[in-house]
Amino acid sequence: MPTLKTGGRFKSAVCAGEIMVVTASGDDVELTCGGAPMVEPGTETAADATVHPDHAVGIAMGKRYITEDESLEVLCVKAGDGALAVNGQLLLQKDTKQLPKTD
Repeated sequence: MPTLKTGGRFKSAVCAGEIMVVTASGDDVELTCGGAPMVEPGTETAADATVHPDHAVGIAMGKRYITEDESLEVLCVKAGDGALAVNGQLLLQKDTKQLPKTD
């Protein structure tokens, strides 16, 4: 997998999920979705590929996902059935912040 850079886009090889990198550490990591390595848009994928049962949590469009140490943050731009993981560790959905009231 190429080094992750801020603004980079990747798609799942086993479901419809697509993400954009928001924050990257610059380290070489293996980013997976549904248990399979993610690929760059435009890359052909196998039509019979399936989501691994242990990685079938799903991702939601518009949600951000982070590593435990927050060194990597991605934004889901297209929902999918697979779960995101880095080096085998599932990514966590980032909590949303309350906007201040405007009265």
